Amino acid sequence: MEKKKEKIIIIGGGPAGLTAAIYAARAGLDPLLLNGPEPGGKIITTSELENYPGFPEGIGGYEVMEKFTAQAEKFEARLEYETVEKVDFSKTPYQITTDENEYEAESIIIATGAESRKLGLDKEVKFIGRGISYCATCDGALFRDKVVAVVGGGNVALEEANFLTRFVKKVYLIHRRDKFRGSRIMGDRVKENSKVEILWNTEVREILGEDKVEGLKVENNKTGEQVKLNDVNGFFIAVGYRPRTGIFKGELELDDSGYIVTDKRQRTSKEGIFAAGDVQDSIYQQVITSAGTGAKAAMEAYKFLEGY
Repeated sequence: MEKKKEKIIIIGGGPAGLTAAIYAARAGLDPLLLNGPEPGGKIITTSELENYPGFPEGIGGYEVMEKFTAQAEKFEARLEYETVEKVDFSKTPYQITTDENEYEAESIIIATGAESRKLGLDKEVKFIGRGISYCATCDGALFRDKVVAVVGGGNVALEEANFLTRFVKKVYLIHRRDKFRGSRIMGDRVKENSKVEILWNTEVREILGEDKVEGLKVENNKTGEQVKLNDVNGFFIAVGYRPRTGIFKGELELDDSGYIVTDKRQRTSKEGIFAAGDVQDSIYQQVITSAGTGAKAAMEAYKFLEGY
């Protein structure tokens, strides 16, 4: 297969990747963006963004990513729905192999984002789609008038618990600590929601059921008391994210948690390779910060390619 030669390739089509594509295209770099397995990034599973500037009434995650995509295409960024399977950053031009093509690139921006973490419980993987979900926006309506549980204490868990009350009869919100990690406003909404019962200092020990979720066994980590929640039909897991950096191990410097190490100019350990968004940000993980780092990465890539 003949390798396709590109000036710059952007890997990942979430807020960081699409913003990088907009900036790179406006700079005349003719960028190629490889969308990968999750076009739009994990933000498309968010029911509503209330803190993105310019939308005082809020905007759906899917809708905002449609706007990002339309803007990138307006400036003639090329978007391909290919998944990167292998990279070789040992020499330049850098090599990228997807499920459809092979590429060479003078510069690369990595914006592959992060994926939902799993709890590691027995039956967790087996019951995905049979009561277990990592996306309330995607699957909440399937549990109309039923009882569900959400595990987690960050903003994602809080948002999912609130969102699910549109459909379900009751939500157990299970959190291993005695206070939320998410924002105060999101926490207050959960506490004031009559359909949500918060189980503090509690951890899930077992998923009950033979072929689908039919309950949970939970334990209070302060008292050791175990309780079965036999009325639970759906289990939504929202315990954070893991960076999508598997193919970059051994190619770039990663931190102990697997995030790509960058400097304040989005530069990685290899010259001409930049990273943006949640793949290199373990702290903020917001749409606006991802977009900002995408813009920075594209501007730095332009300087690199122009020899500044």
